[in-house]
Amino acid sequence: MLSTRWLEKRRPYWARVDELVARTEKSGIRALSHHELRELAVLYRQAASDLSTVREDPSSQRLAQSLNQLLGRAHNCIYMGRGRQGGRILSFYRDTFPQIFHETLPYTLAACAVFFALAAAGFVMAVVDPGFQRYFLGGAMMESIDKHQMWTHSIVSVKPLESSAIMTNNLSVSFTTFAFGITAGIGTFWMLAFNGLLFGVVNAACWQAGMSGQLLSFVAPHGVLELPAIFIAGGAGFLIAKGLLFPGTLPRRASLVLEGGRALRLVLGIVPLLIVAGTIEGFVSPSDLAVRWKYLLAAVLFGLLLLFVMRKTPPVPVNTLGTPIS
Repeated sequence: MLSTRWLEKRRPYWARVDELVARTEKSGIRALSHHELRELAVLYRQAASDLSTVREDPSSQRLAQSLNQLLGRAHNCIYMGRGRQGGRILSFYRDTFPQIFHETLPYTLAACAVFFALAAAGFVMAVVDPGFQRYFLGGAMMESIDKHQMWTHSIVSVKPLESSAIMTNNLSVSFTTFAFGITAGIGTFWMLAFNGLLFGVVNAACWQAGMSGQLLSFVAPHGVLELPAIFIAGGAGFLIAKGLLFPGTLPRRASLVLEGGRALRLVLGIVPLLIVAGTIEGFVSPSDLAVRWKYLLAAVLFGLLLLFVMRKTPPVPVNTLGTPIS
């Protein structure tokens, strides 16, 4: 528990940082004298140390969030003219993305819940009403399923081209799901709901045709990366909606910029996942590789993904552009 005396001692310094940052945001970095720039740099590092202390107290989460926002704004002011350094991308994927994934995990879980809730609904509706299947899947796919043939055979003959198209489509779906957060989350919800419903209907049709094993062996190798990536993109969309609808103590525009920055970092973090998933979907998933090896590949990839996103990272603040504050 943080002592009242410690908080009273530190708050004037935080207020001073806020004052200097506000002046810079309004009139540019030239609004500060050389002495004030040095003062801001010193106070900034002290505040970053204070943030680590505050985060150790579970009852001070609101204060930690407020202080992290302040440090993000200060970082933008201090480093706005700083050139990119080597290793920045590595640092982003090693530290920043796992950290922001932890912080925003409830939004990703919400997106996951929407997807699977509609998948379950789609499965039930497709089993109850076969006409619903045909409406959703179309005649060509239903004809293929009726013949107990997977509709993915065409991918095998044009692997490089199809793999590129799959990557492009996955990136498009993910970025659209993320960007639709600006519609107060309605568009994000619709994208997750539609894709979840389609997923459920396809599973129902294959189950009724006795093709569940074929479908699972096709989906598993790439799906263990593709589906989590879509859920993370959906969580990013909900994060934008949160910044728009629930700004808290911040002005709505500042809240949207802050949460939009965090959401953008999430989406940038899933790009490698979608590239790998698209490659596997184009070359491995539809191939004649033994089913056991496909499942083994899926298990290994999912395990590596969990190790990557769930590992603990140092509690460092991050700015709205997606770079860690040092």
